[in-house]
Amino acid sequence: MTVLLVLLVAVAALTGHTWLNAARWLRRPTDRPDEIDEPVAVLLPLRDEAARVTDCLRALLAQRGVPDLRIVVLDDGSTDGTADVVRAVVGDDPRVTLLSGVAPPPGWLGKPHACWQLATRADPAATVLVFVDADVVLAPHAVAAAVTELRAADATLLSPYPRIVVATAADRLVQPLLQWLWLTFLPLRAMERSRRPSLAAAGGQFLVLDRAGYTATGGHVAVADKILEDVELARAVKRAGGRIALADGSRLATCRMYDDWPQLRDGYSKSLWATFGHPGAAAVVVAMLLLLYTAPPLVALAGVVAGAPGVAAVGLAGYLLGVAGRVLTGRSTGGRWWPDALAHPVSLVVLGWLTLRSYHLRKRHRLTWRGRPVS
Repeated sequence: MTVLLVLLVAVAALTGHTWLNAARWLRRPTDRPDEIDEPVAVLLPLRDEAARVTDCLRALLAQRGVPDLRIVVLDDGSTDGTADVVRAVVGDDPRVTLLSGVAPPPGWLGKPHACWQLATRADPAATVLVFVDADVVLAPHAVAAAVTELRAADATLLSPYPRIVVATAADRLVQPLLQWLWLTFLPLRAMERSRRPSLAAAGGQFLVLDRAGYTATGGHVAVADKILEDVELARAVKRAGGRIALADGSRLATCRMYDDWPQLRDGYSKSLWATFGHPGAAAVVVAMLLLLYTAPPLVALAGVVAGAPGVAAVGLAGYLLGVAGRVLTGRSTGGRWWPDALAHPVSLVVLGWLTLRSYHLRKRHRLTWRGRPVS
């Protein structure tokens, strides 16, 4: 019983931390920003995105409050007619430049190299660089609000996390864990204030950077071979003396990351090994998550079967506290939380399996993404 009570206290503390982050420390950019008086370059890397880039581009062209806005699009070796779709959508809009990318040289992964090509070709007058992925659809005020928050935070890098759109059962099980993990385990206020590069997080779907600070870090050259180039760029910013900040971007942007289970499975598999680092560390983290959040409902069931109401009550309390953390995360980031949060223990089992698969494929050098090897 003592062990169960310790687990209950630990889950309660983590859920309390989730609440503190969501209610007190998570930045929430205004949805009524003033007009931006500095030039901004929006940078859009594309590789085989013909099926989804139209909504993204239309949203970029509809941005308000940024009179000096330029959009640079890079077709990174697409084979599905992505460049033709871009031309059809933007027409002769003078704000848009379409570039043809070159293959990454040795030592570079595809996404960092595409972003670096974009950054070097952006208007030299632009003081802010905004990186956006093709699966992101911005609200009309999103760029203005994000730049306003970047300046208000006095940060070099701002990561406004979009609202993740879920449609399939796999989406609903796995995708909410993205926000839950950093709201539960990352001390947001300390992250902003600390100079430690290890205390950093970012989401590459929507990144806003002060250009001078980006240049001082070495830009994407500093993260050329990193599969988690967004997080590593945030760490590079800290190493260069800059500040980073996370924000709830659910009112600014939506993102449908994957269309189906195979895409989601492969998307997580390509990067989870880099998230945890050493396999031993991954094993410890996954075991801890399963112990804290998957064991309680099993203990509650075992207590009911064994006729031990005290054990069942403690297990049920631990389960409900874990569910509460998911509810807090969903409500604070615009995500779906009911009844999905009830399956939180199952979500973590799936995460554990995806982590195991990621290390298995990496060991056999079988990790690829968009037709390119990533390990």
